[in-house]
Amino acid sequence: MAHTPPPTPSRTPSPTPPLAQPLTQPDIDIEIKDLQDSYDKAVAGGAPVLHHPRRDYAPYRSSRLRHPKQPLVAVSGGDPETVELSGPVFGVTDITEHDSDLTLQHRGEPIGERMTVSGRLLDRDGRPVRGQLVEIWQANAAGRYAHLREQHPAPHDPHFTGVGRTLTDDQGRYSFTTIKPGPYPWGNHTNAWRPAHIHFSVFGTAFTQRLVTQMYFPSDPLFRYDPILRSVTDGAARDRLIARYDHDLSQPGFSMGYAWDIVLDGPSATWIEEGR
Repeated sequence: MAHTPPPTPSRTPSPTPPLAQPLTQPDIDIEIKDLQDSYDKAVAGGAPVLHHPRRDYAPYRSSRLRHPKQPLVAVSGGDPETVELSGPVFGVTDITEHDSDLTLQHRGEPIGERMTVSGRLLDRDGRPVRGQLVEIWQANAAGRYAHLREQHPAPHDPHFTGVGRTLTDDQGRYSFTTIKPGPYPWGNHTNAWRPAHIHFSVFGTAFTQRLVTQMYFPSDPLFRYDPILRSVTDGAARDRLIARYDHDLSQPGFSMGYAWDIVLDGPSATWIEEGR
């Protein structure tokens, strides 16, 4: 008789692991609240006030994934200034009158609410910081940036590039004329939107001293949902990122006015993206 091999035992297929559900705004809201409550409780118990956010702030997903996880490495004997032997030198000849007026940089006028943004660059003691290069960049009125990697399908404004620069005067004052930017979606979680904001860059006496921050506008309904702004868990520090409307800065029949000072250090320091 022919030998009949025993039947092969049937194998139950392994269950397919469920797909990870995309993060939603309520998910992020819970994380933000938990971290805020934890911070408030710690401060009430005597912990120091944190003027700058943690680099691993979990609701801001891309920051958590890319922030440095190793200690800084000292170079050239521990003095970062020796990385570059000469710092940047900026003078009035490096800046044109159109550099600080973003509404005059093209042949046509940009679309949107014109505004003047002005303030002072100050040190920790309130003294003006003179002759410093201040740069800004921003989205247009529809919330779209003018760069090749922009993916937001909002209208492009051919008359608005969204970048400007100026030097602080003897009183540490800067001033820009621009268009109020619009909010825009981003990929942190489902239905994530960034509040309207303007990026600011301030140079010191060397490129290694460059500081980058963001300015926001009063009463934006997106504040409570934004993990970048909410990563600044101290309420007073967060409020210092919001400009105030200043009617004296408005130009009759032309633009609204917003005032915003930048403090470089000390207990009233402006939050910067690199942390402290």
